[in-house]
Amino acid sequence: MTPKPAYQALFLGAGPQMQCGVGQFTRLLSETVEKLGPGGTTTLTLTRTEGSVTEIWRAVGSARNVICNFPIVAWKRVIFRPLLALAMAQLRRRRVILIQHEWAGLHWLRRITYIPALLLADTIVTFSALVRRELACDPMVGFTAKKCVLAPLPPNIEAPPGIADSELRHRLVAARGEGRLVIGHFGSIYPSKQPNALLGIGAALKARGRAPLIVYVGSFIRGVDNVEHEFYARAAELGLSGDVIVSGYVASDHEVFGLFTAIDAFCYPLQEGLTARRSSILTCVQSGRPVIVTGPAEPDEFDHHPRFKELINRGAIILVARGSDDDAYAERIVSALKRPSVQAPFDFDGWWQDVAQAVRAQF
Repeated sequence: MTPKPAYQALFLGAGPQMQCGVGQFTRLLSETVEKLGPGGTTTLTLTRTEGSVTEIWRAVGSARNVICNFPIVAWKRVIFRPLLALAMAQLRRRRVILIQHEWAGLHWLRRITYIPALLLADTIVTFSALVRRELACDPMVGFTAKKCVLAPLPPNIEAPPGIADSELRHRLVAARGEGRLVIGHFGSIYPSKQPNALLGIGAALKARGRAPLIVYVGSFIRGVDNVEHEFYARAAELGLSGDVIVSGYVASDHEVFGLFTAIDAFCYPLQEGLTARRSSILTCVQSGRPVIVTGPAEPDEFDHHPRFKELINRGAIILVARGSDDDAYAERIVSALKRPSVQAPFDFDGWWQDVAQAVRAQF
């Protein structure tokens, strides 16, 4: 007689390697789902050396649902084992729940690695109506969009009770003291975030005599795209080589928010427009600084996410019309800084309970 599964859900994780954004999301989601139903979840660690075929088979059999935030850790490190776990879940008639953060914004080589997971999933949890539409329009796997459900995305990082000082923070504070306008951009730097577009806005601010200093709190993602070289070449072309700082990896949330205290405003000119999957923007909002972002492509983008919509409605996130030029963004930044800064309470735990309940509804 086949034993009854002991757990509601098995989360596929990567152990200590889960310090990246993907891994951090999985850890927080599994912890919150466990709080909502104590004793109902377990985690299987899969790395390049951990997770034998036998271990995967047993772990999959112990739960009714297998949840995979694919890839479970930074791309290229662990691909085969989670796909094997999903295949075994189907063989053992377990429900496969795939977390899908983006689609068209991925390089085509990365999309290829996602295809088996899309095919094996019973349910695909995504966080943006735009991403669901992008998937539906894909000629190869568009039919999998019918398996999609929308869930509200929370931020990965919670504003800590205190901050950590750093050499870079001192540099930014000194720049502000000299009258420079410090514009921030938080998160990993990759093509779909249009990092070069912010450089054009910096040039527009410089032409207005505002002495901008553009600070990218994050690092370039290593991949097949030549993002970093093109970024610095564009900065030089615009005469901004001395007006741009890329922090690189920042070790702690305390240090991240320490840097945020020395930033005047954040700006994200996004070709696709603001979507409900932009976790980095939600992190910036917690700083109390104005966040200027391109408006969404579709009016229904935040219908499933009332907390995100409320941030827009109260002006914590300031939208710029799609198709606007650099001067329009520069003007919106300058006008936003004339308003009094109001930092409203941010219910971090409530945001995570929302997404955990949406995932549990798929069990």
